[in-house]
Amino acid sequence: MERPPAPLSVDELRRLVEHGDVDTVLVAMTDMQGRLQGKRCGARYFMEEVLPHGAEACNYLLAVDVEMNTVPGYAMTSWESGYGDFALSPDTSTLRVVPWHQGTALVLCDVEWLDGRPVAPSPRQVLRRQLDRLAEYGLAAYVGTELEFFTFSTSYEEAWRRGYRDLEPANQYNVDYSLVGTGRIDGLLRGITRGMTGAGLYVESVKGECNLGQHEIAFRYSDALSTCDNHTVYKTGAKEIAAQHGMSLSFMAKFDEREGNSCHIHLSLRGSDGRSAMAGDGAYGFSPLMEHFLAGQLACLGELTALLAPNVNSYKRFAEGSFAPTAVAWGVDNRTCSLRVVGHGESLRFENRLPGGDVNPYLAVAALIAAGLHGLENRLPLEEPVTGNAYTSGKPRVPSTLRDAADRLAASEMAVQAFGEEVVQHYVHAARTEVAAFDAAVTDWERVRGFERL
Repeated sequence: MERPPAPLSVDELRRLVEHGDVDTVLVAMTDMQGRLQGKRCGARYFMEEVLPHGAEACNYLLAVDVEMNTVPGYAMTSWESGYGDFALSPDTSTLRVVPWHQGTALVLCDVEWLDGRPVAPSPRQVLRRQLDRLAEYGLAAYVGTELEFFTFSTSYEEAWRRGYRDLEPANQYNVDYSLVGTGRIDGLLRGITRGMTGAGLYVESVKGECNLGQHEIAFRYSDALSTCDNHTVYKTGAKEIAAQHGMSLSFMAKFDEREGNSCHIHLSLRGSDGRSAMAGDGAYGFSPLMEHFLAGQLACLGELTALLAPNVNSYKRFAEGSFAPTAVAWGVDNRTCSLRVVGHGESLRFENRLPGGDVNPYLAVAALIAAGLHGLENRLPLEEPVTGNAYTSGKPRVPSTLRDAADRLAASEMAVQAFGEEVVQHYVHAARTEVAAFDAAVTDWERVRGFERL
């Protein structure tokens, strides 16, 4: 499928560099945690060297934890192998200016070994492989991600000094759909939306959410790869713009005991004719393909949860009556289900409500496509929808901890068939590494309960 036009062509970048309007190009890849990592390159060097030949980066970037600690046990790199380099190959269709930094442009890269082979566990490559599988059926995936965040009047530096305790939320009460609530921090929200528009994203809306200082900025759906690229640009940019305003924001799945940050993912399919492949004459306006694809989501959700909820904190969201799902169930416009079907005709799609704001979008969308292909290839029948409260429906539950989710992924034959043994073992190890780090930590909860009273 042809990608949408680039926000910035190579010729346009060359002119900006020649005129002195751009002096820095960010050369970025996405790591396991969904973060942009890379280098700030001089614009002339980028045009003369990086653009034609790529750049190099230490391969530990896909084998560290969130603290950037080197972690033993990964097959792809280690102290024993010397922690060598891999190559960052610029995808020029992702070139864009970065309006919130002076004289700066950005390009996202595919990650390759020095001999040109793709680095299979690289998130962008994981998604590319599933998109290629989908294309074999003449199908293309279109995706939208709805990403929520918590906003604080406290700066990042002050939040660090306070140990992330006693932070001042940007709003003091529930501002769900409140225009007053969004208006209170319009300076920051406007800074983010204007910045993202300048970076080539299509802003749809801004709205308040339930928790204190919680908001959501929605962007137009696009082809799956572009949406995931834009997601990572937005997440990085929003944090940087918040810092420029002396504020901070967080995408962590659960900051406190109130509502968490979700990242609902909408996915639809189009055939080679550009029309919806999900719409048809069946029940609920479904095509047979839609029935099988959705059945695959149900069949594989538990096995692939670790790719949708990748951190210990992710699982704190899964609570009854919280608008975060606990049941492996689907329904028509039913927000109590993990899988909510919305739209009709050409707009027909399903929404996976499992991921939180901490999700790596490439891995999550790859998981949805792999699950759907499993249903399609095996012609799985679709069960009846849940029409009431899925929390009390008796349906199977999603894994409740990262430990359980990692075990389910490790035992999944379907995951190995879809992603390959190398990728599965890489992300199982990443999950188990996070679990081990959490098991070793002593939390504030333990100190409060045990310091004096035990």
